Amino acid sequence: MTTPVCTSASRVATPYHAYASFSSYVRARGPVLLRTARSLTANASDAEDLLQTALTKTYVAWDRIEDHRALDGYVRRALLNTRTSQWRKRKVDEFACDELPEPEVVPGPDPADQQVLHDAMWRAVMKLPDRQRAMVVLRYYEDLSEAQTAEVLGVSVGTVKSAVSRALGKLREDPELEPIR
Repeated sequence: MTTPVCTSASRVATPYHAYASFSSYVRARGPVLLRTARSLTANASDAEDLLQTALTKTYVAWDRIEDHRALDGYVRRALLNTRTSQWRKRKVDEFACDELPEPEVVPGPDPADQQVLHDAMWRAVMKLPDRQRAMVVLRYYEDLSEAQTAEVLGVSVGTVKSAVSRALGKLREDPELEPIR
């Protein structure tokens, strides 16, 4: 039995080849993508589910993606689209309560001042409306320009500027950040 020879000109992406390149991409970029997903959700479990869904959509489209150098943008867009769909489908049976059902976590040693600032800022960001939060995360946590943020979200640059300006105003007024200033 002879083994078929495959030259680079006739090489077609096999399912295994596609899986291998996708796996390699996920291993290399997974932590960054998970950080993006965490910035779009309220807890780590939801972020992992969100990322898994976006990566599933990316894998299905893997052979159709022409420029694999732009994969981060593709996955980021899938994250945002998936999260937006979740917001739209969200049930209204969620409500705020004074006491969480989980047991109280025993605090460890006092964190460093940088961690205190980070936590307070993150809580303030999480209080923002979903759309403003997404714009702030893309602009300042993902370090995208206003034009890139507008492109990812499918809105105008002016919309990004005004929404980010309103979001920053809300952050400036957040009482939890007052002692830090």
